[in-house]
Amino acid sequence: MKLFVPGRLCLFGEHSDWAAGYRLMNPQIEKGYTIVVGINQGIYADVKPHPTDLIVRTTLNSDSLMQSFQLPMHPKKLLAEARNGGVFSYVAGVAYQVLKNYPVGGLEIDNYFTDLPIKKGLSSSAAICVLVARAFNLLYDLNLNTRDEMELAYQGEITTPSRCGRMDQACAYGKQPIMMIFDGEKADIIELNPPKKDLFFAIVDLGGSKDTQEILTRLNKCYTEELNEINENVQHYLGVINADITQQATLALQQGDAEKIGSLMVKAQSEFDRYMIPACPSQLTSPVLHSLLNYSPIQEYIWGGKGVGSQGDGTAQFIAKDEKSQQQLIEIIKDDFPRMQCLKLVVRGCLSTKY
Repeated sequence: MKLFVPGRLCLFGEHSDWAAGYRLMNPQIEKGYTIVVGINQGIYADVKPHPTDLIVRTTLNSDSLMQSFQLPMHPKKLLAEARNGGVFSYVAGVAYQVLKNYPVGGLEIDNYFTDLPIKKGLSSSAAICVLVARAFNLLYDLNLNTRDEMELAYQGEITTPSRCGRMDQACAYGKQPIMMIFDGEKADIIELNPPKKDLFFAIVDLGGSKDTQEILTRLNKCYTEELNEINENVQHYLGVINADITQQATLALQQGDAEKIGSLMVKAQSEFDRYMIPACPSQLTSPVLHSLLNYSPIQEYIWGGKGVGSQGDGTAQFIAKDEKSQQQLIEIIKDDFPRMQCLKLVVRGCLSTKY
């Protein structure tokens, strides 16, 4: 069968998913809150069962060249491959988790097309993990629901060297906007009502670079090391400040209030810069991101913008004033910043005629 799994955009609440995991050790830490929506770009694959092996052909790598991989469906071999890191580790990690829990054979995956930017905060690794979990589920009639697929994908990804949070696998919900609330190991999912009118976003690959593992390592230390001003500020931003902003944004999204969403994006970025940059200045100072967010020719077309995912010079997001402004915004960025690439995202309203 053919499968498609999109990337996901975290509109608000980046980092709060894993941060809330520390509530297991310290209940005083605030719960995590995120708003997540699937995007148009993703991973396409033909999948079919295989009697004994895990076989993958994929373009999901930095140079977009087709690479192949084959491994027996043996727990020790799958686990060893998962721990190696790299794109095939995600496939092996999920296959290992499936094999531990279900009587399955092998799987053949032909990832013949990918239009999802890699390592840009859009959950490319989680998308491949969800795709593998879904392929096993459908081909072997495992009768898993979406949350079960997400859990398998998450367990598969953390079998690898990746230290993702539970938010990333929200790409399993496709384009449905959801709010996720994180409390230790628990993640509650609230499917949000469609906005009252269409909302027009632009996602911008900044053409820069960032080290997500360094960002996550530095920020996690703010929860594991002795408290100081920097560590307290990180916990304050990812706790109380994020909870307030994200819950306001949930209401604004469902109301279709683009202007309010934009003002909350600006506030979220400003507070992020104040409280988070000192914890990892080499990655979070983000000169490319900030030069675009503050670029004067685009301001008349947007209500606001902010960084995406782990932040850094990976990806930016904007909410445009309307559909025409969305197009104008993208054209200006393409003309004035040739290294950057833009993606359109429209969250359709409940009264939209374009559903």
